[in-house]
Amino acid sequence: MSAVFKADGIETGDRYSVSEWWLEPSSKGPGAHSHDENDELFLVIEGQPSILVGETWYESPAGSFLMIPAKTIHDFENRTTAPAGLFNVFIPGGFEKNMQSIVEWFQRSAEAH
Repeated sequence: MSAVFKADGIETGDRYSVSEWWLEPSSKGPGAHSHDENDELFLVIEGQPSILVGETWYESPAGSFLMIPAKTIHDFENRTTAPAGLFNVFIPGGFEKNMQSIVEWFQRSAEAH
């Protein structure tokens, strides 16, 4: 999984952040999680990722749009044989401040397996 931030909290006064999330074929996403105070918008820009909202997984072809309200469990992964890309808006912004600790958590988790 990789992320490209297009507009971060510094640029938007923490009102929102904009990013792209890319998943290689047959790969997991961040794991089921929620955000206490942040809404997220996802637009599938390539492939067909599976997106969890609450307790339901949605097979989401390119062009699919999903809104994830604050406190809603969500996740995404790529169960297909082609790359998948998601355009993301995080409201309010500032999420990217956590990226270093998130990367470190993923590295520790990978080493443990």
